[in-house]
Amino acid sequence: MANKEDIALMAHLMRRAGFGANREELEARVAKGYEATVEELLHPEEQQPVDEYDLLRYHIYLYKPRTGNPPVGGPGVANWMYYLINTKAPLEEKLALFWHQLFATGVAKVNNYDEITNMIRMFRDKGLGDYKEIV
Repeated sequence: MANKEDIALMAHLMRRAGFGANREELEARVAKGYEATVEELLHPEEQQPVDEYDLLRYHIYLYKPRTGNPPVGGPGVANWMYYLINTKAPLEEKLALFWHQLFATGVAKVNNYDEITNMIRMFRDKGLGDYKEIV
């Protein structure tokens, strides 16, 4: 069992570098070590990616004809929320969110979900890299 200070430090890291973590994940990360966790967060390419086929099955369920209306924000928002919730690389998603807010982009400005989805994918891929590549 990890001590309170280690859990608190790891919880702080996971809030800053991701979207938080439950107690079980925090204890597993404390057992792995702080430095190893930081290295894992800085190398999202080594993590298991989100399963796109699960996402597609989720979308099919959401858009059944009987429901009539897509979720608020449409398929682009549902797609990204699925990634935010299911990612094994939270820093990658947090940086994609950061870049998305910094460049002030959105479907209302582009009116094309595919373009926004491609942009978010690019933010995921390049978010930890060179700023010039993103621009």
